[in-house]
Amino acid sequence: MAARKKSRLERWLSFNQHRKRFGATQAAASLQNADYTQLKTQLLTDTEQHYTHGADKDLSQHLLNLRAEFAGQAELLYYHAQLIVLIRREYQTLEQFAQFERLWEAEGDFLRQQLNTRWLISAADTFADHATDPTTRALALAASLLVNTIKLQETERYLQAAEHLSDQADRQQQLQTERVALFDGTSAFAVGTDDTLRNLRWRLDAMSTAQPMGQLLVELFERLQTHDTVYQRFRQRHTRAKTAWW
Repeated sequence: MAARKKSRLERWLSFNQHRKRFGATQAAASLQNADYTQLKTQLLTDTEQHYTHGADKDLSQHLLNLRAEFAGQAELLYYHAQLIVLIRREYQTLEQFAQFERLWEAEGDFLRQQLNTRWLISAADTFADHATDPTTRALALAASLLVNTIKLQETERYLQAAEHLSDQADRQQQLQTERVALFDGTSAFAVGTDDTLRNLRWRLDAMSTAQPMGQLLVELFERLQTHDTVYQRFRQRHTRAKTAWW
């Protein structure tokens, strides 16, 4: 059974939770009345790029650490990250999320194009946790589930040094000529010809085009086809044009 999530009361009574919010009032004040147009053209040039590993409990230090992730990029992307941090640390959550929604309504196209996958998933998780529209929450959760599943698969591949292995021709032939069982009634993907992902793509496009979180889900799905992931590697193995999914 999964560990139980602490209740709101338990989190409110936790000194650690309060400590994580020290300085939040000042941080939130600096984000008020943002000029999106200006923030899109302003680049962060006062730091070198460095990715964080874990989160500092001191809010001011954590935000400073995150700033380095956006070196050379538009200030608006860092602004977006700061809102997520305040929401996750449960500082005036309703107000911060309303500000977050306004940002996505105004600049959704820019954010989808410019944010890396890490921060698109952070955005999706934020909508999944706090949006009131059930369709928005469902599509955001689907985006998070998709990428986190790929992260698991790629991490296992790294753990096992599987990136150094090559395909076995006899097994590839077997996948084309017979059913190969996997788990609980499922069977392996018929490499090169299978229409499963093409049909998945059709369903994805049909339900996602008119919804901002659906568009985010499509963006992430398309990125998986171009970065070194299992989707891209199966794309490279694919041979039947009419069942292509990209």
